Formats: sequence, C-alpha cells, structure tokens
Amino acid sequence: MIMNIFKKIIYRLFTSGDRQGFHVGWLASGKSLGDLRVHLHKEWGFGGNFSTKIEKGEVLSWRKLLNKKEQYHLRVFEDGEIRGHFEYTPEAHPLEHLARGGKREASKEFLKFLGEYVTRRKFISNLVFDPSAYSPDAEILSEEN
Repeated sequence: MIMNIFKKIIYRLFTSGDRQGFHVGWLASGKSLGDLRVHLHKEWGFGGNFSTKIEKGEVLSWRKLLNKKEQYHLRVFEDGEIRGHFEYTPEAHPLEHLARGGKREASKEFLKFLGEYVTRRKFISNLVFDPSAYSPDAEILSEEN
C-alpha cells in the first residue's frame, strides 16, 4: 500500500513530457491492460521497472531482464500506444542508462512478447494509470519461450 502511494507521488512529480522513440504498436481491440500484465509476466517474466523516468501519459513501464546487465523495457500509454526497446539495466550501468546509452530498437522481439495483445493498426484506448494494479517484479527466466 505504501509503495503504491509512493509510486503515484513519483508519477506526478517526475513525469516527462516527451515519449521516447521505439514505437511497437497499439494495444489490440478487446484486450485489457490487466490481461496484458498477466500475459507478459506469466509467459515472459516481465515485471516492475521502478528505476526509470516516467513519461507523460504512461500507464505501464515494465521490463524483461535477460541478465543482470541487459533488459527489454516496455511502456504502454493511456492512448494504447506501446513502445519498447533493448537497453542496459540501470543497476549495472547507471550512467550509461541515464545517458540513454546502449538502447536499440527491438520491435521484432516485442511483437513476439506481445502476441495477440498488439496490433500495428492504430487503435485508440483510454487506459488509466493504476498504482494498485498487479505489478510483480521482473524475473530472469532461465530459458526463452
């Protein structure tokens, strides 16, 4: 409960106005943010990504850890847009992470992770940030799906 309140305060204080690049697609029609969360965690080990800048309109920021040094970072916005990229973890490379070093496009990987939850065709949603929503920690999975 306290962590959720803290996340909400951080969200309001440290929101950035610009969205980074790395567009992947849109949350598919008929799919909910809650269902997407469950899918990403259960199937791919995605989870909370607390050490990151929050972008304006962001309703989800999760990561998939490959190891302690590299991750896939996914963002979902209130209009349903999904963006994602590959990068160094902030824990292993704090300065490079802040300087946006090591980031690269990873649409192919994200399309695989998202499956039926993403569409390339623009579909506008009205999603809401919910600090109390299901948010497990990211896990390093021993084998790829």
